Amino acid sequence: MNIELQVIGSALRAVAEEMGAALVRSAFSANIKERRDCSTALFAADGRMIAQAEHIPVHLGAMPEAVAAVMARDPGPDDVWILNDPFAGGTHLPDITLVSRTELGFAVTRAHHADVGGREPGSLPADSTTLEEEGVVIPPTRLDDEVLESLVSRMRNPEERRGDLRAQLSAHRLAERRIAELCAGRGRNRVAAAMDELYAYSERVVRAAIANLPDGRYEAVDLMEATEGELAICAAVTIAGDGIEIDFAGTAPQHEGNLNCPLAVTRSASYFVVRCLTDPDVPASGGAFAPVTVTARPGSLVNARAPAAVAAGNVETSCRIADVLFAAFGQGIPVLAQGQGTMNNLTFGNERFTYYETIGGGQGACPDADGPSGVHVTMSNTLSTPTEAFELAYPLRVRRHALRVGSGGAGAQRGGDGVVRELEALEPCRFSVISERRARAPQGAHGGRPGLPGQNLLNGAELPAKATGDLEPGDLLTIETPGGGGYGVA
Repeated sequence: MNIELQVIGSALRAVAEEMGAALVRSAFSANIKERRDCSTALFAADGRMIAQAEHIPVHLGAMPEAVAAVMARDPGPDDVWILNDPFAGGTHLPDITLVSRTELGFAVTRAHHADVGGREPGSLPADSTTLEEEGVVIPPTRLDDEVLESLVSRMRNPEERRGDLRAQLSAHRLAERRIAELCAGRGRNRVAAAMDELYAYSERVVRAAIANLPDGRYEAVDLMEATEGELAICAAVTIAGDGIEIDFAGTAPQHEGNLNCPLAVTRSASYFVVRCLTDPDVPASGGAFAPVTVTARPGSLVNARAPAAVAAGNVETSCRIADVLFAAFGQGIPVLAQGQGTMNNLTFGNERFTYYETIGGGQGACPDADGPSGVHVTMSNTLSTPTEAFELAYPLRVRRHALRVGSGGAGAQRGGDGVVRELEALEPCRFSVISERRARAPQGAHGGRPGLPGQNLLNGAELPAKATGDLEPGDLLTIETPGGGGYGVA
């Protein structure tokens, strides 16, 4: 074991984690400071991801696209670049990414902002059909005070937006200092060499794990619950030696709604699944992604083209991509039963406030354990906003927040239970819900029973999986999230 490599690797990972801590602790919005819907990473000068904090899976696997988009514009040593365009390195518009140089590469932050000027408060309209309806589109742009003020002036709650962007900037300044200190203490060439070896080490570990999987081609299909009808996601996984090819041929074309994914999000979900099934404890770097090739037809649901709406693609379609890939791999190796398969996205707001949250549900059971209850599954990794902070900051009240007991599927190992979350409006506002697994339940595995599908209610009346509307004081919005599937026959 190379002790110095371990020390430098730990230092680089600590910088990424410290960036995240600085961002969370200096943010203004509950979405970042309470829910921690943000991610941070360090990249080498050639655009390879070297170290990442363990934050949001769907953010991290897509970050290399953002760095590549900025590198193509020849950034200067003191520049900070900003972007959110899903077709130029972003994911969906509320996820704003900053990229800056360090002494040995780049620092990156990505944070979900509670509003970016979309048609609906929260900038996640359930029924958007074009990207412009979802908010301000930011191509890779050099960020300065003038640009920052121009952007926040086009968004709701500009003071909060400004505060969150400055929190991101503080994380970048911290990264620049820490990398400079590391180079001064260990030597620039030694740190650069350690970056190369950390990337190579992650690749070697994942390739070795893939080589232990059974070679073959495995296929699966799953469905998205679009307003106009179900949309198929088809995946074929080919394991050959120490590499994996994932092909989404046969997937539905991009559609008029907002379930479309840019290819960066599709890759991110694919990388997540491979990492889970090979060596989830491998040091998180781009090397872990190198053995995986992802292809998808341009203009399809999982490789959409501008100006397609994508608000739900990042949060919902990414979950279904993970589900269908687990199902495909499950034909060759043991995998867990399906989890809730949705982030249960919920936004509230008016011209005075905006709020966004995702809600946990049941995870699927695995061969030797019940599924956990009330957790975020697959591509999300956020927290719940504490009730005290929620009610203090917003004209909303938590009437109920509890496990949906009995919603997990039965089996030798039982699926985790979903969540019941009932919120009361205290002043007139708008809401949007973007959810999945309302018509089709999460499936069990090897004879396990499915979990219960989710349900959305407004004053006791059922809402569709995707809904936008008005709330008056006293109105109750209730989200009952899906349970996970069971595993094995009870």
